[in-house]
Amino acid sequence: MRQRLSSEPDRYRGRRRVPTPPRSRYAVVVTSAFVGAGVVALGAASQLPDAKTINPSVLQNLEAGDALADRSADGDRASRSEDRTASTKISDEQVAAQAWLLPLEDYQFTSPYGVRFGKLHAGIDLAAPEGTPYKAVHAGKVTAAGYNGGYGYAITIKHADGTEMIYAHSRRLMVKAGDTVKAGQAIGEVGNTGYSYGTHLHLEVHVNGTPTDPIVYLREQGLDIKLKIEQLY
Repeated sequence: MRQRLSSEPDRYRGRRRVPTPPRSRYAVVVTSAFVGAGVVALGAASQLPDAKTINPSVLQNLEAGDALADRSADGDRASRSEDRTASTKISDEQVAAQAWLLPLEDYQFTSPYGVRFGKLHAGIDLAAPEGTPYKAVHAGKVTAAGYNGGYGYAITIKHADGTEMIYAHSRRLMVKAGDTVKAGQAIGEVGNTGYSYGTHLHLEVHVNGTPTDPIVYLREQGLDIKLKIEQLY
């Protein structure tokens, strides 16, 4: 067996084995902290009251509070619903009070306001088949309803601003003096009574007691008889 000479270099000389580090102290500390936290949590949980051990009066108070809150919420919703209903109702009433509507759905404009046969024709004529229902142009109070000489069966309605509107030559009347009517309400039927030259509705407007051209007056209210344009608001 050959004896290694002292001069032979050691093959492992110059290599350093990296020592295995001891278990980190930080890992030990963290592990201890988790264990401690678990113990504390278990201890705290053991102090919490079980649902079965809560005083029944406390549960009743909680349930009563929830029921009261539910009733209060229901009351608020009902109140808001009532407010919306009242608002809608008021809006409808306002529209009905302010609307200006055509007296007939289908008609032919046959005669304007002005002098005719040497006399003032104080209104306009709208021809339509006999018996056709005609409606109130605007809301107001019926001040006269019945046979009125040359007007035949006629209706006079006074509006809130004092203006009066006469519907004449009717075959039949559907309202009486003292009635309150709304725009668009059927008040009579087209006829040929009184001094009339054919079946038609005679519409007349008096402002401060004086006849005025219905076409001009109604256009100022947003209603155009000739163009058949209504004013709903």
